[in-house]
Amino acid sequence: MANPALMVSADELGIAMNTLGTAAGCWLRAVAGFFYPEVCQLCGAARAASAEGFVCAGCRANVRFIEPPLCDCCGRPYEGELTTRFICAHCRESPPRFSFARSAVAARDPVLEVIHRYKYRRALWFEPFLASLLLQRAAPALAQGGWNLIVPVPLHPVKEREREFNQAERLARRLSQATGIPLNTRLVRRILPTRTQTQLNREERERNVRNAFALRRRAALDGEKVVLLDDVMTTGATTNSCAKVLLAGGASEVCVWTVARGI
Repeated sequence: MANPALMVSADELGIAMNTLGTAAGCWLRAVAGFFYPEVCQLCGAARAASAEGFVCAGCRANVRFIEPPLCDCCGRPYEGELTTRFICAHCRESPPRFSFARSAVAARDPVLEVIHRYKYRRALWFEPFLASLLLQRAAPALAQGGWNLIVPVPLHPVKEREREFNQAERLARRLSQATGIPLNTRLVRRILPTRTQTQLNREERERNVRNAFALRRRAALDGEKVVLLDDVMTTGATTNSCAKVLLAGGASEVCVWTVARGI
């Protein structure tokens, strides 16, 4: 398997290739192929190119896209058959501030492993794979509805300095480029250094992110319809807290899109 320490350079080289002409791009791809073997970074056996996020067709076949039936509000999928609009018990009892939430795929392996390596081990070469999953479902859905802005869920400055990037912002930029919906990364800030949500239950998650977000100074909205973007949604506590701030700041509607959904 290729050396992960070198793959960051391969990722950056791939970006450079996309900005050059055909002839130069082909030459750079040949050079990159020599130094960075095109091997799947999950199974380590099959071929996978940088444009595929170094995830082979066999590993991609294990991805579970989310299909109906699902909660019309939070997007949580359910087994069985439903013929009418369905709202889950939690959304009926505690309606979220966002109008609806949708996710492209289920948060299970191989997607869950990819997201963890992408976020916590700076495995940026997986980004094209994650972005392709998001764009496959979100881009067509957002073509209708007159959405005005894409806003990524922000990290606290301390966490972003540690991680060196915000995964939600990078994925949101790709969605913006694909849909033409403007990206705004300067609208919302995270003002509390919250604990990681991974080991918390629903109630603990809600307390953890309560009042964690705020509009930036002099930031304001005037009836815009906002797409809130994150990598994973589990209970919706984080996106709900962020949506509350956007609506209080003047947004007329907030929807949520994530790559993956915890089930």
